[in-house]
Amino acid sequence: MRLHIACIGRMKAGPERELFDRYGSRIDKAGRGVSLGPLTVTELPESRSPRAQDRKAEEARALLAALPAGAAILCLDETGRDMTSEAFAAELEKIRDAGTADLALAIGGPDGHGEALLEAARAKLAFGRMTWPHQIVRALAAEQLYRAVTILSGHPYHRGT
Repeated sequence: MRLHIACIGRMKAGPERELFDRYGSRIDKAGRGVSLGPLTVTELPESRSPRAQDRKAEEARALLAALPAGAAILCLDETGRDMTSEAFAAELEKIRDAGTADLALAIGGPDGHGEALLEAARAKLAFGRMTWPHQIVRALAAEQLYRAVTILSGHPYHRGT
């Protein structure tokens, strides 16, 4: 199953970018053994609309248009469900084993996700209730995808209790 991270905004050079790239490379190498990957990233510009609701709607349309048809969408959202890494890996395994060709993690703009994207999503997930900078969220998303690969392959990177 191909993996996608679709985001509003661009990631700049720096330590967050380096960390993201490192996990992306690890996913591409280790994921083959468990039929996950490669990882692709789509970065879309923030809407310039003056109203937050309009920005969210425009960004949702852009994200949906950028994703492969039939992709399973997981929205990263502060109101989403908290999961353990093991549960996240199990969810990816379930989606993959159902024959889904593409899985996308969607990261919205500063105002969050628009309703169209939330309605199209299979689930909303949270990395806790705190607000995180988007560049850190991308690194966290890549790390959790890599961790899921290692859990599914039995690699010792993830040493759960």
